[in-house]
Amino acid sequence: MDDTWKFQIRIGVSAELAAALRADPACASHAALRDVLRRHDASLKCQYDAFADYVDEARRLGPEKYPLYEWTRQTIENPEKKAKYLQSFTVYVDGEEVYAKETADALQSELAGLGAGAGIVSIARFDTNPANNPQPPARGQ
Repeated sequence: MDDTWKFQIRIGVSAELAAALRADPACASHAALRDVLRRHDASLKCQYDAFADYVDEARRLGPEKYPLYEWTRQTIENPEKKAKYLQSFTVYVDGEEVYAKETADALQSELAGLGAGAGIVSIARFDTNPANNPQPPARGQ
């Protein structure tokens, strides 16, 4: 893998943990997770909330300027997809949604070390290499 690629970690969590994290993004009720995030100057953002923010911004500034508006709007309006994305969180480091491989490696390892009892049900790693990522849908799809 080329060293120029950046990475992102996403976690899937239980419904109970998702509700707690959305209510308290600082993770006060989950000390072990809070400590991992603090060590990396990291924070969590619920993917559903990120999608809803995108849709709201597009509506304010003009959907024609947002190529993923229609897809994102349809996604958050679909009850099954909404349920999925309410339990999915992106890890941001220093306010950035993608970061160096070393940071992603450390985060992934430490999050996995918390174990299933922590409410984390999955950990996914993504990179910015376009060959590894689906391309945006055509407008209106």
